[in-house]
Amino acid sequence: MSTEERVKAAQDGDPEAFRQLVAEAKTRLFAIALAYLHNEDDALEAIQEAVCRAYAKLGKLKEPRYFQTWLIRILIRCCIDEQKRRRKMLPLFAIPDTLAADLALDEKLRMRMEIDRLPPNLRHIIILKYYEDMTLQEIAGLLKKPEGTVKTWLNKALKLLRTALRKEGEQTYVQPG
Repeated sequence: MSTEERVKAAQDGDPEAFRQLVAEAKTRLFAIALAYLHNEDDALEAIQEAVCRAYAKLGKLKEPRYFQTWLIRILIRCCIDEQKRRRKMLPLFAIPDTLAADLALDEKLRMRMEIDRLPPNLRHIIILKYYEDMTLQEIAGLLKKPEGTVKTWLNKALKLLRTALRKEGEQTYVQPG
């Protein structure tokens, strides 16, 4: 049974077809949610919410061949909702003691914090391009934006990250000698 046939079966009320569709996408969904939320439990919760929303709105999906793209969009919205909820609850960013001793992890943490500070449209591009290894064409399709816009946003995001990390490096590290 093809993906499109499974989507149509799920739209006609077949829960097993829907389960199979979600099972096919689970690895990618988890990677995306984890890239946004940085926590396995929160990522799983966001996936669960996205799957529930998708199941409830399955009848509104017009093009069955775009099921995965549609599901990923729903997941991204769930992740953004969770990020907003977190900001309201925990305005300070706590760093576990286990990370403080490892410089490589410290650098990754700085990068992650700078990515989180980017405007949402730029942050989406970075996460999808570098964490999910999606092409610019795939990202453009997913976000429903022209490929040129996606390229512009990617360049702007990279420039902002370079500038922020350069400033951070100048303030944080003292050159020996």
